[in-house]
Amino acid sequence: MLTCNTRDGWVQFLQYIKTKCSAIAFGNWFEPIRVLNATEQELVLEVPNIFVQEYVISNYQKDLCSFLPLKANGEPAISFVIASGQKKLTASTRPQPVVGPVESKNIEIKLNPNYRFENFIEGPANQFVKSVALGVAARPGQTYNPLVIYGGVGLGKTHILHSIGHYLRERNKKLRIQYTTTEAFINELVSHLRDKSVKEMKTRYREEIDVLLVDDIQFLQDRPNFQEEFACMFEALGLRGGQVVITSDKPPSHLKLSERTIGKMEGGLVVNMGIPDLETRVAILQHKAEQKGFVIPHKIAFYIAENIHSNIRQLEGAVNKLCAYCKLLNTPITEELVSKTLREMFNLIPREKVTIEQILKQVALVFKVRISDIKGTMRQKEIALARQVAMYLSKELVDESLAMLGMSFGKTHSTILHAHKTVTDKMSNDENLRRHIAMVRRNLVEL
Repeated sequence: MLTCNTRDGWVQFLQYIKTKCSAIAFGNWFEPIRVLNATEQELVLEVPNIFVQEYVISNYQKDLCSFLPLKANGEPAISFVIASGQKKLTASTRPQPVVGPVESKNIEIKLNPNYRFENFIEGPANQFVKSVALGVAARPGQTYNPLVIYGGVGLGKTHILHSIGHYLRERNKKLRIQYTTTEAFINELVSHLRDKSVKEMKTRYREEIDVLLVDDIQFLQDRPNFQEEFACMFEALGLRGGQVVITSDKPPSHLKLSERTIGKMEGGLVVNMGIPDLETRVAILQHKAEQKGFVIPHKIAFYIAENIHSNIRQLEGAVNKLCAYCKLLNTPITEELVSKTLREMFNLIPREKVTIEQILKQVALVFKVRISDIKGTMRQKEIALARQVAMYLSKELVDESLAMLGMSFGKTHSTILHAHKTVTDKMSNDENLRRHIAMVRRNLVEL
């Protein structure tokens, strides 16, 4: 339970937010908010309009959970009152967007204030993507048009997309930018069709936008009519020299889209947002923790990053959970606490699905030795180490008795136990070995 009242929690939250966003953003979104009432159970805030409420909840709900008491449903114990005296709305209330024609001068883009180039952690897997995105942001419509960024869930595609939007908006106030998710685009088109105002939407997208940022284009699959409308808008914008940036979970050729749309996407630059390596994941973890005023020791950061392989959002979620747990219970962060708290987030490999042959193949690949050498009797240092690692992982991941594991390697069960202990001891002091083993584990997960 939080020991401070909700008013103190709100003050602490504002102090924290000041470190995360610009002075302009803070002045626009947070300074107008007033505390109407504060009890141990609930905080009531007055906001100037519904947009401020929606902005705060949409972008900072997780942060609010760290500073305020929680309701039974896990949401922060906070409610809002519109300054005009409209009906009080709870944090769980989501007003339906009003979609209609927008004048070009009034085009607004909702960008996450935390998604900027400055706080994007780069590594070998995403360095090229960031460089290309910066090139597009610096010269929109002149290079890499369209730019298509694809990759798995939670790898930073949306972060890059929002970063481009922030960069352009801050350096060219006259540039007309439209950010939309594919789902929002579909909903908007449906709304205009219902109101018989499609012409106004077409005019806006085809004639009144300079830069179009589209997230998750894969949701257009199996929607031929929406694909056609999008392709027409896409083409019209391109003919005017407008910039288009698109994200997707797969490369264009693997999407079930029209040949017309795929052709347009492949006519630009298609880049892959890869899975971050171990060092990059550690850097992301520690950066996210620092943003919350939370310190994760280097060794524990490595432990977390070794077990959460492929999703940056999971890393952020891990930080949020640990931060909340340690703050609420006033307890230090330890490896035991991490293992207990994040157990369900770790990418555990089902034992019954891993074979010794798979382990041998991946160990040979990562340690750059031959499978025959691992199964042989050669005692060269690098071969002996790879052999011990293969035995270690077999004991960890294969659902067989020690005797059966030993027979697979032509050894006794005591050799398996000795190898397991040797590797365990070495891992505590050898970061390079930990990284190699983590790489083998990741490869096995992805099989």
